Amino acid sequence: MKIVIVVALLALVAAQKDKEPVAIVSSNSEMNADGSYTYAFETADGTKVEESGSQKQVGPKPEDIGTVSKGSYSYTSPDGVVITVNWTADENGFQATGDHLPTPPPMPEHVVKMLADLKAAGVL
Repeated sequence: MKIVIVVALLALVAAQKDKEPVAIVSSNSEMNADGSYTYAFETADGTKVEESGSQKQVGPKPEDIGTVSKGSYSYTSPDGVVITVNWTADENGFQATGDHLPTPPPMPEHVVKMLADLKAAGVL
């Protein structure tokens, strides 16, 4: 989860290597005893990052604890468009959304009907 953010930030740094450093205009971080956390920062060029997370039981045993997180980041692309990604990372994996991300085409009508028929027959 955090690796994705670090990679994104490293990509931003690599893209900016010949430019002046960008000032951090705000930064907040909180770590709680129960394992929950939040952090956020914003840079002078408008880049914003936010993340929060908490501990959650993800399995049948009490020791099956994992961290679930959600957050977002945004930056301005070279052509001046603000790119925003919202994401969650939990027991269902990492899921990102953003207007710039590709989406799958809709399912064909015959597949939708077949799935409905299978569900009605109790197969699904």
